[in-house]
Amino acid sequence: MFRTSGDEQLTEYRPMGLDPFGEAVYRTMLLHPELDTQGIAGRLEVPEAEVRAALDQLADLALTRPTGAEDRWRAVNPELGLATLLARQEAEAARRQQEIERSRAAMAGLIAEYASVRAPANQSGVEVIADLSEVRDRLVQLASDAAVEVLALAPGGPQPPQVMEASRALDQETLERGVRMRTVYQDSVRNDPATVQYARWLHGLGGAVRTTPTLPLRMILVDNATAIVPIDPEDPRKGAVLLHSPGVIAALRALFEQLWDQARPLGETVQRDPRGLTAQERELLRLLAEGLTDERAGQRLGVSLRTVRRMMADLMIRVDARSRFQAGIQVAALGWLGETTPH
Repeated sequence: MFRTSGDEQLTEYRPMGLDPFGEAVYRTMLLHPELDTQGIAGRLEVPEAEVRAALDQLADLALTRPTGAEDRWRAVNPELGLATLLARQEAEAARRQQEIERSRAAMAGLIAEYASVRAPANQSGVEVIADLSEVRDRLVQLASDAAVEVLALAPGGPQPPQVMEASRALDQETLERGVRMRTVYQDSVRNDPATVQYARWLHGLGGAVRTTPTLPLRMILVDNATAIVPIDPEDPRKGAVLLHSPGVIAALRALFEQLWDQARPLGETVQRDPRGLTAQERELLRLLAEGLTDERAGQRLGVSLRTVRRMMADLMIRVDARSRFQAGIQVAALGWLGETTPH
């Protein structure tokens, strides 16, 4: 184990990509700026070659700079150097999150495309139902036949009161038979008293409800064997597709579980990340950064255009911006698009 001074050992701490030895070199340079490469190696009691390798790593992370003098480097002020490194990592985290969202959308689109291609024959585990009244009848049948569990994704924000009222008796009967029910709504339902009341009623009967900022499609999955999804996720009025294919069911189950794990129980207080952002606010910023209009972003979040503009006005005040353009620059500089999940 390398040493800093005397017998004091460094802790196994890895801030933002630094290994323990790289951190030790960086700390030594901050505390003893007069030391050259040989002096750092002597103080840490390690071969000089290891110090040079660590200096290369620190230079790659923009934490050190050459001074111009032979074998002498300068440690960058940690307030600047680590902030730059953190911003770089947050940008990478945001990129990964965008890839996850694109994968979700691609999966939903692929399932719908697969269903439409196989539609005419109504075979190989695919059944197309174009009539909306028949879709409702099949949903009732699926819920009545459920024996183990019903999983549901319910995008679109607050649910219409008539829809919830029509579902009440069937949901109660299903839960009282001992069937497990898990439903994911969008965060926007938290501001709708009728939907919240219905979700709490479900919870009281044993159902579990969570929310997340956006959902890729509407879906009901019964007993891990049958799923019903819209033919066109963007327009449920075009009808639905009943799916039985094990491969498609497995993909839909994986999609649901990923969304469920990231969603928050409806009964929990809305959480904010270290920057003071809710998950819904972060998602709005991400959607707008991707180029979506306010109206389209509102549709994805299940909120009105007026709500989107109110949220953006509030965010602009918080970053002290006078325009959307300035707000975008401020948000990027503050790292607000980083992948941070409140706990």
